[in-house]
Amino acid sequence: MVVKKVTKSKKKPAKKVAAKSSAKKVASKKVSKIKKTTHSKVAKTRITGTVANNKSKIAPYKAKKNEKYMSAAMKRHFVAVLLLWKEHLKEEMQKTFDHLKTKGETYADPVDRASQEEEFAFELRTRDRERKLTNKIAISIEKIKQDDYGWCESCGDEIGIKRLEARPTATHCIHCKTLDEIKEKQLSG
Repeated sequence: MVVKKVTKSKKKPAKKVAAKSSAKKVASKKVSKIKKTTHSKVAKTRITGTVANNKSKIAPYKAKKNEKYMSAAMKRHFVAVLLLWKEHLKEEMQKTFDHLKTKGETYADPVDRASQEEEFAFELRTRDRERKLTNKIAISIEKIKQDDYGWCESCGDEIGIKRLEARPTATHCIHCKTLDEIKEKQLSG
């Protein structure tokens, strides 16, 4: 009787090991499938979220064969991108306004008060940059209406779709912008 129990107990772990290994294979397949979908979602997010922290759901523009640069379809695409970005910035500004309004209490402790004032100052600097960016967005939309959008202000060349996807408010092609940055570094020392 003892011998039978020993042989049975030996068989059970063998089955469990086989079951565990098949379960591991299934689990690893699921994990790799999840990783693949997660990576593709991350890649799509990186592609569609090209506009500086914009929660954009607009996919990058894919030019058709023999399509003219800054065609009507391209212009519509960039207007949509710019308007969505502007809307996102307005929402952020409203959140900051609400936050400053609700957190406007004064603390008795000078260190707490100084921390709060520093936080507010940081938020206000950020919103000031975003306000300036909103103005640039409005200028870009106006340029689209006047058919000047997408062309370099310095050399008159195409800025390029990829650069405009990365920075829709760009006014210079990559070559002119690089030269400007080099000159700025040389002047500032």
